[in-house]
Amino acid sequence: MPETVLLRGAPLAEALRAEIAEQVALLTGQDGGSVPTLAVVVASADPAVAKYAEAKGRTAAKLGIELTLERVDPADGQQALDALIDRLSADPSIHGILLELPLDPRLDAERAIRRIAPEKDVDGLTPVNLGLIAAGRESEAIAPATPLACIRLAESVTPLRGKRVAVVGRGRSVGRALIPMLINRDATVTVCHTKTPDLAAAIAPAEIVFVACGAPGLIGGRQLQPGQIVIDAGISVVDDKVVGDVDAATATGVAAALTPVPGGVGPLTSTLIFHNLMQAIALQRALEGRQG
Repeated sequence: MPETVLLRGAPLAEALRAEIAEQVALLTGQDGGSVPTLAVVVASADPAVAKYAEAKGRTAAKLGIELTLERVDPADGQQALDALIDRLSADPSIHGILLELPLDPRLDAERAIRRIAPEKDVDGLTPVNLGLIAAGRESEAIAPATPLACIRLAESVTPLRGKRVAVVGRGRSVGRALIPMLINRDATVTVCHTKTPDLAAAIAPAEIVFVACGAPGLIGGRQLQPGQIVIDAGISVVDDKVVGDVDAATATGVAAALTPVPGGVGPLTSTLIFHNLMQAIALQRALEGRQG
């Protein structure tokens, strides 16, 4: 049985954190420089949401980044959340805004995301950033962290230019952005999803398969071709265990390389949020220059 290489996100994340720390030191050391500041908005009583926000705080502290945690009581309603985002968007001391998802069911995440200033949208989910990416103007945008993590992990094995790739999943958080991002890198893209008949036949020509449906075990060894590179961005909890969309047990020995869940896309995604904060600061400075 051929060996399957496990593509872990931690080594890439560690190298990226070193780059970010250098950028932060340069920014704060400049005359009139300020500490890069990220506002994380929590509008949910879910303990997991608070846990994710606190984890970002620990990473920020190691990088020399200031993180401010902004809480909204869901009982105060959508207007309170909207008002907070408007205030943060207008505050020049705040360089990035992250809306920690999911929100309380009483709140509208799409409406809240649309209120984030695009140049402070470190999650890359505003219509402006997604539109720029779709228009092939990715250098002017902030790209969503999870699709960017998927791409970086794939590129750690092989260049994307000219590659036949399949994206299984068309969701708002991964697939919708990943598809144009792959096209921007000159890949030839086939789009599939949970309604695609004969999924195995659809992805068979692909050299790289990206999976992000939130459907545990959707892809296994029977659906894959020997030698394919598989990037699993799916995440679900089954029997109190975090699992991906790929059945790793049957994919191992078929795929040439595979991202484990957990330990693959996730660690890199969380670090790319801070990479995006650096991109946000650059965009804000460019905007100030044009306005000046």
